[in-house]
Amino acid sequence: MYKGTYKLVGQELSMFSRKLEAQLRYQNVPYDWEFKTIASGDEVNKRSGTRFIPILRTPDGWVINDTISIGPFLNDRFIDCPVIPTSPALRCSCFILEDFFNHWYPRHALHSRWCYSNNIDVIGERFGKNSILNKSIETPINDEESKQIKDFGELMLNSFGAKACEIQGAGPEHSTSMKKDFTNLLDLLLSHLKHHDFLLGNRACLADFALVGPFKGHFLLDPEPISWLGENLGAVESYVDRVWQHGSDKQDYFPDDDLPETLDPLFDYVENMYQKFAEWSINAALNDKKFFNLDLGYGPFEARSMKRLEKARLHVQDEILKTNYKNSPIGNKSILNFYLKDSLA
Repeated sequence: MYKGTYKLVGQELSMFSRKLEAQLRYQNVPYDWEFKTIASGDEVNKRSGTRFIPILRTPDGWVINDTISIGPFLNDRFIDCPVIPTSPALRCSCFILEDFFNHWYPRHALHSRWCYSNNIDVIGERFGKNSILNKSIETPINDEESKQIKDFGELMLNSFGAKACEIQGAGPEHSTSMKKDFTNLLDLLLSHLKHHDFLLGNRACLADFALVGPFKGHFLLDPEPISWLGENLGAVESYVDRVWQHGSDKQDYFPDDDLPETLDPLFDYVENMYQKFAEWSINAALNDKKFFNLDLGYGPFEARSMKRLEKARLHVQDEILKTNYKNSPIGNKSILNFYLKDSLA
């Protein structure tokens, strides 16, 4: 069934491309990289209907964009290695945490990449390998190829990176707050993961892939964020390596739909930080405001409103409503409130 090789169209320095790669690897799906290059960009955009990556091309002719859609699609195709829990509390947690990592970590990823000069030459060469030379970042290149991609990092910083950070409210002036928040969140994650192999037990789920994506595509690649990991580097690498392996049918999620207490601090963080950010962003977007101002405890910042966060919220809402969540361990948790609201306008 569905024999053949899938094509992962994207780039190795993209957190969402790496998120998809993690799922393909874990579910043991045969795949090849197809780098989206400057030369192929227009054709890729035309075929997929979007300029965003990754794109998944299937052996039977499907072209699918957005990992929110791709994740469940692959889960249903490769049923011998499921990556979405079926019990109510764990299923809800899977989609809530996936949404959180998808839309909160881009602020840290953009800031830690583009706001520090020690990154630019390194990531410029890596982007150049994918975008210009159509080669993996692991492939050695000769002097002539090096000349072709010289200064590509500065070009990307000036044409994309600096503006992207500004739009996210994560520019250089927010260095102290971004580092502090990154460290606080990492401490919460590792406090949970030192007791469990994966977020929801002994088996990876969509949320694990969403968490590994920014580490594999940003934080474990770029010089600056690597320095932020400090003594936690080994623990982070061990977790990423576990998710990067093929899954086993002997692994399973927490028994009896249980949510361990080690998840509570993470849920509190999601509610007090990401959901507050997302609610303000969605409200501004639905009221035709391009920007909003917010203080999450580290000082005020301005960010651009994002209507796509409402699309993501409603996706999670739909998944929650498919379950018997009210009679499950997550039924009385306030983390659900953000998703169950009829409107945030």
